Amino acid sequence: MKHRLVITSVTAAAAAALLLSGCGPSQGAASAASSTPASTSATPSASASPTQTSSGAAAAGPSSAAPAGPVLCKAANLTAALDSTGGGAAGSVYMKLILTNSGAEPCLLKGFAGVSLTTGATGDPIGAAATRDDSTPVADVLLAPGKAGTAILRYTQAGNYQGCTRTPAAGFRVYPPEDTASLFVADTKDACTEPGINLLTIGAFAAV
Repeated sequence: MKHRLVITSVTAAAAAALLLSGCGPSQGAASAASSTPASTSATPSASASPTQTSSGAAAAGPSSAAPAGPVLCKAANLTAALDSTGGGAAGSVYMKLILTNSGAEPCLLKGFAGVSLTTGATGDPIGAAATRDDSTPVADVLLAPGKAGTAILRYTQAGNYQGCTRTPAAGFRVYPPEDTASLFVADTKDACTEPGINLLTIGAFAAV
């Protein structure tokens, strides 16, 4: 009877020890898990995402473009004429080259025309083109429909030049500033065929 009691006591003690040993690791793991530091590789905040930054920039919208100014006057919307009442001196004739806006919109006339003597409205130029007279300052000349700008054109008599091969010209071919199309103004003059003889001088356009 005493031996059976001892065995029972030993068995109960062993069971208690096993129960304690089984609970030990679980508590240790839970303790370890609770002491593990939080991860430092957290997902970036949504407020710093490129999508939101891009959307914010788009919301601002592009700046409005500045309104366009008047276009340059072109030969297609101009008429040309000459006023020879300016007189002359020392074998030269001073004329006003007049370009009038024949279009429906304002246009800008600025700088120097290209001018040469020619055999006709569709003929070839004769001799040298007009040289520029820089004594007249360049200015913006805004031409409303029907308005004109003028430039001083000087023609030197061909007979003043030795070595000039004189040939009749039917008039002047006029290129508005920065235009490749031209206008024709009929006005019979003598020209020199030599390209080194300059009979013409042109000033910058001014308002009438």
